[in-house]
Amino acid sequence: MADVNRGNRPLSPHLAIYRPQLTSMTSILTRITGNALLISTLLVVWWFLSAAISPEYFAYADGVLTSWFGDIVLTLSVLGLWYHTLAGLRHLIWDMGYGLEVEQAEKMGIVCLVGSVVLTLITVLVV
Repeated sequence: MADVNRGNRPLSPHLAIYRPQLTSMTSILTRITGNALLISTLLVVWWFLSAAISPEYFAYADGVLTSWFGDIVLTLSVLGLWYHTLAGLRHLIWDMGYGLEVEQAEKMGIVCLVGSVVLTLITVLVV
């Protein structure tokens, strides 16, 4: 018969000793940024469609995207785009069989994180 006294045993003992790794966190972040880029793409499509509907509706959509909230969303979208691009390049390098050692993989993860912030700052300041 099954042991029904489960209160004395830990449910997931590996969670107490697991340490998140940089490569797993950057992989999860790549998935998150990919999905977030879908949402920001919908915002840009909404902006284009509003231009086709009427000048008043375009003024409304343009007001939303050029407000402080829109600036934050679009800046974070640029950050996500740069990160997703750099992470994609990292995966292409991995697919060719390079950089698979732990030290190199972690260095490439740091380059993706720092590089996306630097490229975002350059993009925001230039544009």
